[in-house]
This record gives sequence, structure tokens and C-alpha cells, in this order.
Amino acid sequence: IKAAKIDNLSSASCQMTRARARGQDIRRVILEQGEGHPSDISKLTAAKFQITRQAVNKHLQRLATEGSLTETGQTRNRLYKLAPILEWEKTYAIAPDLAEDIAWAADVRPALGTLPDNALNIWQYVFTEMFNNAIDHSGGTEIYVRLKKTATSAEIVLLDNGIGIFRKIQTELNLLDERHAILELSKGKLTTDPKRHTGEGIFFSSRMVDSFDILSGGVFFSHKFGDAEDWILERSRYETGTFVWMKLNNHTARTAKKVFDQYSSGDDYGFNKTVVPVNLAQYGNDKLISRSQAKRVLARIELFKVVIFDFVGVEAIGQAFADEIFRVFPMHHPEIQLLAMHANSEVKRMIEKAKAGLAATES
Repeated sequence: IKAAKIDNLSSASCQMTRARARGQDIRRVILEQGEGHPSDISKLTAAKFQITRQAVNKHLQRLATEGSLTETGQTRNRLYKLAPILEWEKTYAIAPDLAEDIAWAADVRPALGTLPDNALNIWQYVFTEMFNNAIDHSGGTEIYVRLKKTATSAEIVLLDNGIGIFRKIQTELNLLDERHAILELSKGKLTTDPKRHTGEGIFFSSRMVDSFDILSGGVFFSHKFGDAEDWILERSRYETGTFVWMKLNNHTARTAKKVFDQYSSGDDYGFNKTVVPVNLAQYGNDKLISRSQAKRVLARIELFKVVIFDFVGVEAIGQAFADEIFRVFPMHHPEIQLLAMHANSEVKRMIEKAKAGLAATES
């Protein structure tokens, strides 16, 4: 009976997710096509999704209530147009009484206006996490915040004048350079102040929004929702401070809980699963061949129960590199599950060879 109830709850949850996603698609089409078809958008949308005009009108009314559309006229003569762009900005002096929850409640939340609850929950999480990071870790004197909202999406920019997030991590953790700071951020659970922070904020923020970018020092980090990899670009010009840019569709079907659940395994709903972008450990045309490179990839993964090594962009790995990850590490940490994804045939061959060595050692 208990299993049946769980199955029913799971089925209902899946149906709700599909319905939310379909509703998101309908409203996205309305907003994208509405400017050119203010008088017949209802007819066009009904035909595209094979739904009734009445069903489309419910979505139109919701968009109008949220402020994404403006409406004029009555009944059949009603016209819908995209709402004008909203922009807001403010500079905060970093002081002992500055708090992220107050900035959110007093300024940012009202500026965002009416949005679906799931979108607001995501914005509350990512804004307060990034704002708090700037307060606690930047070492700067001020934080500039800019918000821009259109009918389809919202974006928030935070800029502080501190030391720079990648340089801070590099210095505190004694890393080789700023690129290694990004590799550690990509794993999650990275913090330079474990007594006050879990290290989950930047990781989950980058996974919740549609686009997440950080420019700091000489390095540019970018993550797009749905992409398996993070992107790193290096700049010849070094700048102090940290620039964070986040963008989210106003009618996303995503929820914060769904993102958290992606990094949980089995019945343990803690943050215990991570994806490691292996290509971040290599420089230019350098090959991943040494145990030292492997140890950088392996740093801190003992904090997780399931570790997935993503080999996108990695053409080949050396015997010592594979052996360190897939034979030596599992010998000392048999409780941690190691998986590989997006590995080509050459990389798979080296991984299997290392695993065979582990099996021989255990037998």
C-alpha cells in the first residue's frame, strides 16, 4: 500500500511537471509572437498547441495579471502587447548592518514585480546567495545591483569592488591559478569559510538560472542551463572585483527543489552527487597524463557519495592519470561511486584498463 501511494505521488508529480512545462511553452510562444500579432495571437496559439481559445485566454489573462502583457479593448476587440522594459539599479555600501534578506525584501523583490512562485523562489535563492558572498568574501566597500525585466525574462547583475572571487579562492586554498578555482567551484561544496558557509551557493545558483556568468580578474566563467559543461575564457586584461550576471525566463517550469534533487542520490536527499568537468584540468593543448593532474581533479570529491567525471572536450588521457582516478582512489575510498560520462573510445579504453587493475588488486 505504501509503495502504491509513493507511485501515485510520483505519477502526480510527473504530471504536474509536464503540465507546468507545457504551460511555459504556451506562454513563451504568446510572448514571442504577441508583438507581431496583437489581435490574433489567441487564434494562432490555439492552432499551434491544439487547444481551445478559452484555454489560450487563461494564459493571456495570467500574463496580463503578471504585467508581462498589457491589454486594451473589450472581448473580441481586445489587443495584447508586450509590457515595456523595467529597469532598476542601486548601489549598497558594505557595512555591518547590510543583509541580503533585507536587500531582497525591500528592493529586489518589489522590483521584480509579479512572477510565478517558482521563478520568485529561484530568484530569492540566487540573489541572496550572490549578495551574501559579496558581503562576506569580496573585501570590497560596495555592491552595485542592476535588474532588468522584460515580458519574457529577467536578469540581475551584481558587481562588487573587492579582491575578486577566483583570486580569493586561489589564495585561500593555495591553488596553482584562478582556473583551478573554477574547477573547484564546478564540483560544489567549495568555501573558504566553512564555519559560516556550506559552499553550495554558487554551485546551485549556476544550475538554477538559464544563464550564469562570473567575470573576475582575468577569467570569465559561464554556465548555461542544460549544458553539460561550464565554459572558461581568459582575458589579457586583469580587473579587480567580481561581476555576476544571471538570467531566468519569467515562465520557467523549473523549481529550486527539482535542481536540488538532481544532485541527491537514492533516499539520501543531501547534496551528495557531483559532476566534475575534467576538461577544466587541462590547459590549451596539454594532455591529461600525470598523477598531479588527476589529483587536482580528485580534490575534495571525498565529500560526495556519487561522482560523475564528465569527459566532454577530452580527447585522450594517460595511463597514470586514469590509474590515479579509477584504481588508486577507489582503493582508499570504496564507499564512493565513480562514474564516467561523454568519454570517447580512447578515454574509455584507459578507464577500463585502470578498473581492471583495481579488480586484480582486490582479488
